[in-house]
Amino acid sequence: MAAANDPYELVPTAPDVDAYLRLRRDSGLSPKTAEQAGYAVANSWAFVHVRHRPTGEAVAMGRVLGDGGWYFHVADMATLPDHQRQGLGRQVLEWLLAQIDERAPAHPYVTLMADAPGRPLYRSLGFVESAPQSLGMVLADRP
Repeated sequence: MAAANDPYELVPTAPDVDAYLRLRRDSGLSPKTAEQAGYAVANSWAFVHVRHRPTGEAVAMGRVLGDGGWYFHVADMATLPDHQRQGLGRQVLEWLLAQIDERAPAHPYVTLMADAPGRPLYRSLGFVESAPQSLGMVLADRP
């Protein structure tokens, strides 16, 4: 996003908690509480968001969770519907992957959970399905 007349600016920090919650909700990700968002914003290994220059609004984001050594998980890839199809998700993911390349030791293990709309992007940047060798699982809600 180098051009001065580009309406979008890549910002190498987390958005504020309200913007994080709005981006998740309005892009179709599951809603989270302000408490959950506060931890996500404060404790990610890397975080980037995209600001729409004309409005100042955060319109896309992504982050990496990880130990800084070998394990990294891409999460919260989100772009507001009115700003999709502008290449913002690709720029966010490329920035996150560049951070891993630059800051992590060689041969990191990078994972993500791929919702259907993001799969073409993830595949285009080298992500492959891990099944049947491994299968993503989530812990069901417990009573």
